[in-house]
Amino acid sequence: MFLISNAYAQAAPAAPAGAESSFMSIGFMVLIFVVFYFLLIRPQVKRQKEHKTMVEALKKGDEVLTAGGVVGKIVEISDQYVTLQVAAVNGQPVNLSMQRSAVQTLLPKDTFKPA
Repeated sequence: MFLISNAYAQAAPAAPAGAESSFMSIGFMVLIFVVFYFLLIRPQVKRQKEHKTMVEALKKGDEVLTAGGVVGKIVEISDQYVTLQVAAVNGQPVNLSMQRSAVQTLLPKDTFKPA
């Protein structure tokens, strides 16, 4: 215990902070923003625009898949809501009313066959 001397770290000389290092950090931040824009923001805006045009183009008789996983045929449509026929029980249709924005995918014709 008495034979071991303490080791102390020496202070390193401070590097001069010049304009070069501040430009590098600003350039790095701009580069990160550009990468985020092209990889995350731009594709999401494109998907939102496609979804909006698809929802606006819905019409009676279209077969759709909702965000909740319900498959049905549009039997009635208004500005804010759609009514879907999701099944038939004893010859009577089972209808669900939901918001137009809940429609996620437009399915090909004759995909939905009410049982």
